[in-house]
Amino acid sequence: MLGAICKELILRKKELTRPIETIYFGGGTPSLLSPLQIDLVLQTVYDNFTVVDSPEITLEANPDDLTDAKISALASSKINRLSIGIQSFFEEDLKLMNRAHNQAEALDCITNAKQYFKNISIDLMYGIPQMSPQRWQENVEKALSLKVPHISCYVLTVEPKTALERFIKKGIIRPVDDAVAAKHHAVLVEKTAAVGYHNYEFSNFCIPGWESQSNSSYWMRKPYLGVGPSAHSYDVVSRSWNVSNNSRYIKSIEKGVAPLTTEILSTENQYNEYIMTRLRTAGGISIDEIGSFFGLKFQEYLKQNIQQHIALGLLICEGDVIKATKKGKFLTDGIAADLFMI
Repeated sequence: MLGAICKELILRKKELTRPIETIYFGGGTPSLLSPLQIDLVLQTVYDNFTVVDSPEITLEANPDDLTDAKISALASSKINRLSIGIQSFFEEDLKLMNRAHNQAEALDCITNAKQYFKNISIDLMYGIPQMSPQRWQENVEKALSLKVPHISCYVLTVEPKTALERFIKKGIIRPVDDAVAAKHHAVLVEKTAAVGYHNYEFSNFCIPGWESQSNSSYWMRKPYLGVGPSAHSYDVVSRSWNVSNNSRYIKSIEKGVAPLTTEILSTENQYNEYIMTRLRTAGGISIDEIGSFFGLKFQEYLKQNIQQHIALGLLICEGDVIKATKKGKFLTDGIAADLFMI
């Protein structure tokens, strides 16, 4: 698999001509890679692409993978940012989500990681069935007390054919409640703001200056190249994705063929994606950019369709920038859908 990933990078090196600013090891469990294996992939990137002087290089990891020895070894590689899937600091939540780590491992890995890495992000989940606002508040307070520079918080989604879905269907666990999730998000925004964290995107909070460059590139419509099974790529006018089957992926790469499917994005698709991603950010939607990127028709369509949401106090227009209000922040996905060009 590692050889195939490196070969795909070489096969597709002409697809990404601008200098690389971020490299992200995600999906699956990339923390299983050794520093030598990580360096092999990174060396392939450096040999075949132009890379900026100080790129952000992130590795996703789970707490049960991050022993002190593992963290020390990762620190010897070019990895300079860790994204750790904590999810919760409470045992009952971790068991419900079928996580392999426990509360003690979650705390230990963060404490140990801080000895080697300055740039650390942790993931937390809210909207979990049976999680009270008080327990969620304690989760947020614990995360803030650890003083990691970046926190990503996501609403729990119930995936099909999982144990959680079966428990909900059998009535063993209550279903996810949007109203409870909204209360959790309000607590999150209040608590993070009180200690100076910037809510620069709906799900992302950081000490100013520690924004995720990788995440931000998606919201700013920058092209990116994804390699490996199921990986997605984007170049503004098209999106592509690799086959998800490992064996088929490797066999195709061995033949010198990138196993991907490509979708050409219509102007409507591009506009809708801009609306969907940018409304979730603190920077909001630029009416001038809409006109510049997509044309007068889209600009006028947007101006007309935001009026109902402004009247309801869900959106505000500051100069040429449209942003979600405090009242509208939790509803941004639904608002964005109303603004889509169908």
